[in-house]
Amino acid sequence: MKPAPFVPIPAKEEEPFVQDENGGSYWHRCRQRTLYADTDRSQVVYHANYLRYFEYGRASLMREIGYPYREIEQSGYVYPIIEVGVQYYRPLYYDDPMVIYTRPSELERVRLRFDYVITHEESGQIACKGFTRHCAVNANGTPVEVDEKTAGIWEKFPR
Repeated sequence: MKPAPFVPIPAKEEEPFVQDENGGSYWHRCRQRTLYADTDRSQVVYHANYLRYFEYGRASLMREIGYPYREIEQSGYVYPIIEVGVQYYRPLYYDDPMVIYTRPSELERVRLRFDYVITHEESGQIACKGFTRHCAVNANGTPVEVDEKTAGIWEKFPR
């Protein structure tokens, strides 16, 4: 199945934010290259490593917005993943340059979601699309409401 086109254009804000020309949604952008260790015997990026790229995009987004995960955890919150989804469209190979696009998506009382698009940087072709859903928990692992600062990021992020 061929994905809908993803055409990132510079957003009104400074780097690293872009807007999808087709859907209008805003995304955070960061770059990465695949490592040899990320590939499998068939010389393509092993499917589970895309989850690591999602984490890199998510951590970069939160750091750029000014609320890195270290601060979130220091304030007593943890956001473990409770659900993940990935659709693969084209493989990435060793040393391929990629762009990881991440955006805050859904916000519920105790859960939140990030969406991702990973493209081959030179061709612009979509390698995969996906999401991660997280549950807010305190240091004891008890589900709690999403903290105010994180909720504020979801509410302020351009839609």
